[in-house]
Amino acid sequence: MSRICEICGKGPLVGNSVSHANNKTKRVWRPNLQKVACRNQKAGTVKRLRVCTRCLRSGFVEKA
Repeated sequence: MSRICEICGKGPLVGNSVSHANNKTKRVWRPNLQKVACRNQKAGTVKRLRVCTRCLRSGFVEKA
């Protein structure tokens, strides 16, 4: 299961973790994904989605 928001497509970002001594190691920033039961407006069915908290807060998803 991929760590991608099913609404906006937000996924993990890769960069460097930089220490005080300027040592660089690779690290990953993952989006805050939640499993949400969503209601489909047209069909009236319920479907489970992995959605980022930004989409939940912005109202792009209607919880069942």
